[in-house]
Amino acid sequence: MGHKVHPIGFRIGIIRDWQAKWYADKHYAEFLQEDIKLRESIESRYAEAAISLIEVERQANRVAITIHTARPGIVIGRGGQRVDETRAFLEGLIGKKVQLNIQEIQRPELDARLVAKQIAEQIERRVAYRRAMKQTMARTMQAGAKGMRVTSSGRLGGAEIARRLMMHEGQVPLHTLRADIDYGFVEAKTTMGRIGIKVWIYKGDILPEKKKDEELEEAMLEAANETEAVSGGDEKAGVNAAGTEAAGEEKPKKTVSRTRKKATESTEETAEKPAAKKRVKAEAVEEPVTEAEAESAKEEDE
Repeated sequence: MGHKVHPIGFRIGIIRDWQAKWYADKHYAEFLQEDIKLRESIESRYAEAAISLIEVERQANRVAITIHTARPGIVIGRGGQRVDETRAFLEGLIGKKVQLNIQEIQRPELDARLVAKQIAEQIERRVAYRRAMKQTMARTMQAGAKGMRVTSSGRLGGAEIARRLMMHEGQVPLHTLRADIDYGFVEAKTTMGRIGIKVWIYKGDILPEKKKDEELEEAMLEAANETEAVSGGDEKAGVNAAGTEAAGEEKPKKTVSRTRKKATESTEETAEKPAAKKRVKAEAVEEPVTEAEAESAKEEDE
């Protein structure tokens, strides 16, 4: 026969925590019986409150109970009336002071026990078991689960011989310790007998947090790198500034010499231009002379 490990107990101390947080040397059996009584009484009183988990914590003669529920309004009641009644009932049951804390489950579609309860309720209402399993699987996968497995076993459909049916979607790595796998088991009480429903939901991996020493070392290394980068940048800036100063001292001389050359060239050009204009005018004024005018000019000269 196959030996299957409980997925939550398999991961306690790695990614999961204990559901009962107390230590006892002599009164261990007594405290264990008290925890069972508390859980059974709370679940029987709030059968319709969609309670997924009940955590128990003990400190001296005081018991702190945390109820994880998808419908906190049913547990609390109007003005906290039902909470006070439940606290008084539990104190009378175990004879100790009880502190009740109620925590809401934000996404009940990803809680394995609540999903198993939904399937069990549908089977009790005589809904077809295959349809109930398929619909709940589709809702859970739409809610963001990475994988899911559902198993229902018993006299399915009122058959004389009990059998087991399993449906699977996505990935469910049961051997991976860091995999966040939620497990829930609920029994559906039908007229033909009890049908057991098991649900595994894979939500993703929980990676280990970095230790404080490693974080401090990384922070120190980053700070050292930043200081080196800043000092290197300052040295480069100093070298660049010195280079620019030297270049700035030399450049004006060059500009002065260039301006002088340009000034001399422009003066020469301006001096040449009027002379050329005078020549052009003189050439334009001189006109061709006839033979008679030339003879008269000679006679006058004589």
